[in-house]
Amino acid sequence: MQCRLLRGLAGGFLTLLCMGLLSLRYHLSQSPKSVWETLGLSPPSPRPPELQLQDVFIAVKTTRAFHRSRLELLLDTWVSRTREQTFVFTDSLDEGLRKRLGPHLVVTNCSAEHSHPALSCKMAAEFDAFLASGLRWFCHVDDDNYVNAQALLRLLRALPQTLDVYIGRPSLNRPIHASEPQPRNRTRLVRFWFATGGAGFCINRKLALKMTPWASGTRFVHTSALIRLPDDCTVGYIIECKLGGHLQPSPLFHSHLETLQLLGAAQLLEQVTLSYGIFEGKLNVIKLQGPFSPEEDPSRFRSLHCLLYPDTPWCPQLVAR
Repeated sequence: MQCRLLRGLAGGFLTLLCMGLLSLRYHLSQSPKSVWETLGLSPPSPRPPELQLQDVFIAVKTTRAFHRSRLELLLDTWVSRTREQTFVFTDSLDEGLRKRLGPHLVVTNCSAEHSHPALSCKMAAEFDAFLASGLRWFCHVDDDNYVNAQALLRLLRALPQTLDVYIGRPSLNRPIHASEPQPRNRTRLVRFWFATGGAGFCINRKLALKMTPWASGTRFVHTSALIRLPDDCTVGYIIECKLGGHLQPSPLFHSHLETLQLLGAAQLLEQVTLSYGIFEGKLNVIKLQGPFSPEEDPSRFRSLHCLLYPDTPWCPQLVAR
């Protein structure tokens, strides 16, 4: 009796096993989507394709006073390698620039003044143009920055694509404070980190879309006026105080307000942005030997460009990398 019972149980188990194998074979013969639907489950979200430079929107903020002295240098150097991704935002029409940039020159209705409203007006124009582009990353730089496109791409590829990302170099070594207006003529003291626009910063699309209630259209200028701070501070305020996000500090972004000579020649190839200018009364530039003299290339951007792209036609031949 016991033997018959064991044989019956074994037979039943074998039958169930065969049915399971047949079911698995059937499911595997279907498309992956059909398998998940048959099992009553939602298919996993497909991984986004690997980020390419064509997915990045690079906005350069400038003004007419610097079209010749600063912008033409950028067009001759790094912008020549990122022309399709780079858009220049200015306050005045310039036919010479229009011929070189075409639709990538964006003439805003913003003032040429270096004031909070004028700067925020241009940042708003940059932000709205990025949203309209449909691209995956927004990167802002100033007209005294050199952008190493390959270093930028390496950095962005290494960041989590499914999370909100705000990355750049903090302007201060502490959070900034602002008075946030409240009902009944009250104010609330808030503190937050922000990435200095003078070194450049990047925001992914996922985060940018969440910023629109305070940043799209005329809202950005309005938000900036409420906290009485300039455009780069306003970006940090929206992300940290309104959305609860956080700045991810990166040492790979640089402005002219730091000692650029401290960067070694080997480090230069890894930096995302570099700069030049007057700091504490002295010319502040990266330290780089040749191929152009400091008199020929006071910003050192042309020499850096030849180090990165020795095949550039105007670079001297046999430039050591």
